[in-house]
Amino acid sequence: MLCFAANSLLCRLALAPKLIDPATFTSVRVLSAAMMLSVCVGLRRQHLPRLTHANPRSIAALFAYLVFFSFAYTRLSTGTGALILIAAVQLTMFCIAWREGERFPLTSRVGLGLAFLGLLYLLLPGVSAPDPLGAALMAVSGAAWGLFSLLARGADHPVETNAINLLWCVFPVALMNLYYLGDFSGTSMGFGLAIASGTIATGFGYIVWYLALRDLSALHAATVQLSMPAIAALGGVAFLAEPLSMRLVIASAAMLGGIAIVMVRRSKAIP
Repeated sequence: MLCFAANSLLCRLALAPKLIDPATFTSVRVLSAAMMLSVCVGLRRQHLPRLTHANPRSIAALFAYLVFFSFAYTRLSTGTGALILIAAVQLTMFCIAWREGERFPLTSRVGLGLAFLGLLYLLLPGVSAPDPLGAALMAVSGAAWGLFSLLARGADHPVETNAINLLWCVFPVALMNLYYLGDFSGTSMGFGLAIASGTIATGFGYIVWYLALRDLSALHAATVQLSMPAIAALGGVAFLAEPLSMRLVIASAAMLGGIAIVMVRRSKAIP
């Protein structure tokens, strides 16, 4: 979770002072992560990632997550962005589970309702409300990540699968970079932060996460993710001097508490 929270923090550290533009940040992040995971695949499996084993829907979902994530963080604080992201991820996964036939008991529905009210409260107009376009972009990013996570279920070799998906994302993000070429800006610090986001927070973070998943149940894995917004918010306060508003604190308690209620209720239903 430190790596995942670091993605939010590194993105804001690079984009808030405009050390690099969001399109270039995304391209460097994707290329760095793809190279990192490809090296790991080569060392462990003695071959390069097999690009023919790609899933187009996974690539599209990952591309949407990466692009909307960067552009959203030009308008949102670290903690607010992370909170909207994780809420969108979880709500997307719950909605898909419902569509696939899974039904939640009353307690779970109350928890989902509480999380949704927390999200509405965060987005209500007001002095401390997040930028609406930034919030919408991050919600799309979270929904894309939730879909990507579900599409990746059951991957035999998750590190290689992620390497393949990221390699396939290199071309479309490069095209996006060309489209926004007129907005290009970059400093050595901005490129360094983007490389760190790709190699450490994304590439290394994926490896550590999938190693941890071997010893975590699906419930525990989903619950652990709820810590990410808090870690990101504290990082934003410490490194970017971002304010920790009461609105964010209350919304966080409602949203994360509601999702936790759903998780606990689902754990009791698992034999």
